[in-house]
Amino acid sequence: MSRAFIFPGQGAQSIGMGRDLAEAYPEARAVFDEVDNALGEKLSSLIWEGDIETLTLTANAQPALMATSIAAMRALQAEGVGIDAAAYVAGHSLGEYSALTAAGAFTVADAARLLRARGKAMQEAVAPGDGAMAAILGLDLADVRQVAHDAAMGAVVTAANDNDPAQVVISGHVHGVERAVALAKERGAKRAVMLPVSAPFHCSLMQPAAREMAEALNHVTINAPAVPLVANVVAEAVDDPTTIRSLLVDQICGTVRWRESVQWMVAHGVSEFWEIGAGKALSGMVRRIHKEAATVTVGSAGDVRSAAASLSS
Repeated sequence: MSRAFIFPGQGAQSIGMGRDLAEAYPEARAVFDEVDNALGEKLSSLIWEGDIETLTLTANAQPALMATSIAAMRALQAEGVGIDAAAYVAGHSLGEYSALTAAGAFTVADAARLLRARGKAMQEAVAPGDGAMAAILGLDLADVRQVAHDAAMGAVVTAANDNDPAQVVISGHVHGVERAVALAKERGAKRAVMLPVSAPFHCSLMQPAAREMAEALNHVTINAPAVPLVANVVAEAVDDPTTIRSLLVDQICGTVRWRESVQWMVAHGVSEFWEIGAGKALSGMVRRIHKEAATVTVGSAGDVRSAAASLSS
């Protein structure tokens, strides 16, 4: 059986995530310490004891989710499950940084600093209230793209996340996104809802953030990952550091092609997906994309032990 390790993106955060990993595994605790040191602040205290509104701020949520994912990965390694147990890694949006860190392309410290910079840049790229995102359920990607085109009327409205066959997230100027929500309902969407996000991610309005990330990534060493990354914007495996650097910049404005990424992995022999870190959202998407796929969530110390035991049984 071939498996992939997949890493969650923004929205999976919760107060207390990763705490039991840190208490059960010194290796996991060390990850949170590394992130705290890299950022020069106690992000771990916010993750475990703070308030959800502050944790959800993009500049906090991004490094926090990476820290939790890598803590789970280090706990797995302590139980004898290394990155070589996966044929591929993939991550949803910021989860690509977690995936690359798990595969040794980034150090934890560099990933933390990059994600803090990425979060701030994405937050500041568009003035508060100018941008929005919405989830469209029950229309396929082609239909959503047509809705976005028809609703734009000079505004930016883009398919931002192609998550699974029943869910596409759109992004852009707030009035255009609101028009698209109404139009999607008229055209048969089961649901079309505005999302409680602070900026319109993965659309052309993020161009200032893409420029900032290009500069930030130029000052960081990227090693070849130990296993290939199935990248969001091309939905296929890559392992060349120069290509990865370029795709991480493209990803800021580009569509997260998650549905196609999972389909690519299935077509290349993956039948089991381990979601490493907070939440279970990606596992649900995977099962909607490929009903026969097996999914395993690895977000707690108990999850780590049962996942490791499943490989040795």
